[in-house]
Amino acid sequence: MGFPSKEQIQKALKRLEKVEGTLAPPANPTPLEKFRYDIQQKFVIYKHDKKISQREMAEILGIDEGKVSKILHNRLEEFSTDRLINLYGKLNPKVQLKVS
Repeated sequence: MGFPSKEQIQKALKRLEKVEGTLAPPANPTPLEKFRYDIQQKFVIYKHDKKISQREMAEILGIDEGKVSKILHNRLEEFSTDRLINLYGKLNPKVQLKVS
């Protein structure tokens, strides 16, 4: 058994494009994209550190579990930066923003 052909690789890549999972940050993120990704990672860290489920996080945030899933998987298209900050503030009321 050898390496897959270019055609097999292309077919596999096409199928993977349809898979919904965690989006990686862009290759060359703008400062805003990096900021939004950093906020998103804080949600992931909080969930991991507190060992809570998406459902429990949704209850804390006052949003549905599907929206929590989108945040945790970096699918942030429907969330404004303000909304992400406000939601994270519910998890960490002492959050402080800095521009450096």
